[in-house]
Order: sequence, then C-alpha cells, then structure tokens
Amino acid sequence: MNYTFAQYQESADYIRGKIGDFKPQVAMVLGSGLGFMGDVVENPIVVSYRDIPHFKASTAPGHKGQLVFGTLEGRRVAVMQGRMHHYEGYSYEEVSYAVRVLRLLGCDTLVVTNAAGCVNMDWKAGDLMLITDQIKIFMESPLRGENLPEFGVRFPDASKLYTPALRQVARNAAKNLGIELKEGVYMYFPGPQYETPAEVRFARIAGADAVGMSTAPEVITAGHCGMQVLGFTLLSNMAAGILDQPLSEQEVLEAAEACKDKFSRLVLECLKQM
Repeated sequence: MNYTFAQYQESADYIRGKIGDFKPQVAMVLGSGLGFMGDVVENPIVVSYRDIPHFKASTAPGHKGQLVFGTLEGRRVAVMQGRMHHYEGYSYEEVSYAVRVLRLLGCDTLVVTNAAGCVNMDWKAGDLMLITDQIKIFMESPLRGENLPEFGVRFPDASKLYTPALRQVARNAAKNLGIELKEGVYMYFPGPQYETPAEVRFARIAGADAVGMSTAPEVITAGHCGMQVLGFTLLSNMAAGILDQPLSEQEVLEAAEACKDKFSRLVLECLKQM
C-alpha cells in the first residue's frame, strides 16, 4: 500500500495527544539488544506502537515495540525501542513509516543503531562501527510508489545519507571516551535467514564491512525528508563463513549485552556534543 500524507498526520496527531507540548529533536531507532537506551530517558512518556494509528508491531527478539519521549543529555528525544523489519512481513514503506511520523513531530536528526555481522576480517566481534555509507541493492525502495512532496522530492540525492558533520561528532566523542570506533559500510540483506558464506564474500567484494537486516530503509526515508543521520553498528559476530560455526540470535543478544556500557556512553556523548 501507499500511505497518504493524511495518514501520517493522523499518527502524529495521536502521539501529540499523548506527549502534549513536548517536541522531540532527535529520533533514535535502537536495534537488537540495544533498546536499553530508552530505559535511561529522563521524564519518559511511553507510547506503544500497537496504539498508534497505522503503526505496525515489532516482533523481533529484544524489541519492546514502543516509543519513549523525554530527554537525554539535554536533548529532547524520541526513542524507538525496536524497529520493524521487512522479514516480519512488512513492506519497506511500513518498515520506515515511523521515521516520517517522527519528522512531522519535529525531529530533524535520526540516530540509528543495529547489531550486524562483521565482514571485515581485520576486525572482531564486539567492535563498534560508525556507518559511513550503505549498500541496498535488494528489492524495492521505501520510496517506491507515489511521491509525497510534503516530505521530499521524487528523486532524492543519496550521496551523503550519513551526515558528515555528525560522523565527525562521533569521532570526537569516541576519542574523548577512549573508545575505539571503526568506520565502514553497512550492507543490507532482507533476511530473516543469516547470509550465506558466498553472500558474505560478495559483500566484501562490494565494499561492505558489515551485513545486517535493518537500517537502510529507515535511512533512505530520513534522507528523503531532510533529516540528518548518524548511524552505529555493533559488530555482534563474525559473518557467515569466517569462523567455522553457525550463527544464532542468542549470540547477537549476548554481544549487545556485553557492549551495553560502551555503546550507551558513546551515544550519550554524541548527543551531548550535537
């Protein structure tokens, strides 16, 4: 389906009824095992996805499926504790629906996080990666169908989806905290099966450093509606074929738990410096 601008407005109006005069500045989409950032929001107002008109439920493990509005490091934030994925049966338009709603609520910046497989053989599981660019060559775009000019142009530029100035903020934050921060390209795969060893080799040849099943649709949509974007990947495991062992959900969640402190300190420092 193609959502109308009126439907996006209906969703935004419902949320305004819950948050009153609060106007978020920064939208945050938190991936597998990383939703704990929403638990440290000050003066939180929680809105379940299931209650918002036209929103979809988040069914992936470790995703709470709710929006948390409040403040972090003095910034007014809207934290998505969990995201929608194409592999859950949703269209790309449905996957990225929330981004446009948060834009209507006032967010001009999007911070995205994910847990992904590490393709770069010089790195290791547990590293944090600043996303510099992305590759999405599978299936359609979230912008497919009738364009909504209220959000952006028919053919948006995608040469700087991840805002250079915000990438520099992240570098400075990591340096201040003494956190090693890799920089690389995230490649999107639709899932829900993990990538095959051959697909991982293909990703490496294509220039990717990490592979995952999220993020790219939301970032494309954010770029279309003029938002600045900052993205981080937790390299939760070595991608298929690098180590002689199978991949599992539990491995991803355990890696996220182990990196919780480092990850949260980095994101909070970035918010402080924005």
